[in-house]
Amino acid sequence: MKHIVILATGGTIAGKASSKAHTAAYQSAVVSINELLQEIGSLADTLQITSEQIAQIDSADMTFELWLAMAHRINELLRQPEVDGIVITHGTDTLEETAYFLNLVVKSSKPVVLVGAMRPTTAISCDGPMNLYNGVILAAHPAAAGKGVLVTLNDTINASRDVTKTNTALPDTFKAPELGYLGYIIDGQPHFYRAPIRKHTYMTEFSLENITEFPKVDILYGYVHDTGMLAYVAEQAGVRGLIYAGLGSGNMPKAVKTTLRALQKQGIIIVRSTRVPNGIVLRNGAINDDDYHFIAGDTLSPQKARILLMLALTKTTDLTAIQDMFWQY
Repeated sequence: MKHIVILATGGTIAGKASSKAHTAAYQSAVVSINELLQEIGSLADTLQITSEQIAQIDSADMTFELWLAMAHRINELLRQPEVDGIVITHGTDTLEETAYFLNLVVKSSKPVVLVGAMRPTTAISCDGPMNLYNGVILAAHPAAAGKGVLVTLNDTINASRDVTKTNTALPDTFKAPELGYLGYIIDGQPHFYRAPIRKHTYMTEFSLENITEFPKVDILYGYVHDTGMLAYVAEQAGVRGLIYAGLGSGNMPKAVKTTLRALQKQGIIIVRSTRVPNGIVLRNGAINDDDYHFIAGDTLSPQKARILLMLALTKTTDLTAIQDMFWQY
């Protein structure tokens, strides 16, 4: 009998509303994991399921401290031969960021699966129980091993690197719009059709040993008549890196290029990402990165580029090495 450990952090999947018809107005993070498990009791006949309530928060309040505690606990559990997989219940607002962070720092090939919900437990058609059921099924399935940290909601399986929340309210919000799902879960059976090829989990070079905080990295959003003023505010706040969510393929106004080049000369690492939902930011594409000494963000969203840069800066400030990380992860 496989042993799956569920780590609960709160979110909508643990939420309640005053009416069964309310799917947007509710209080998140009030239902315990023990209560949620009562909805999937039938799995206890075929799997050993244990759980820990490691947080009870709205995912908008997720912190680096909780990320570190979660990652350390996951690695500790997965080192135990009797533990076969991990499921994490999480609010959907920052689920994709937590998933990608764990994808880079978990040191095991055993399955780690994040689940959430778009409707509270009190809704007529709440999606949390089925998502949790599917998450446990997926974490126990041998086909999920070695594929990095996975996300499953609405019967789909997604890679943590590619998945993003695409709708503020609908249950089918988590997608990888161009790169696509890894597969589906139908009638309790995972069906995989592709696998991630970027390095993840046990393949990465990142270690959390002796790390208690992360280098400060902020995100700047590109727009018409952007003067770059906010970049100087970030500099004064002590950032070590900046992600620019640029126009088109990571482009930026001349004033911003001048500003960011000046900050780069002071040692701040600049990564060009894009505000466009899909596509690649290539090196020496919209901007000559060799001249400006910028990093190209590849297909990572700004929020995921930030996570990779934070971890990269725990290892090095060498621009070539950091650019290689963006191509690898």
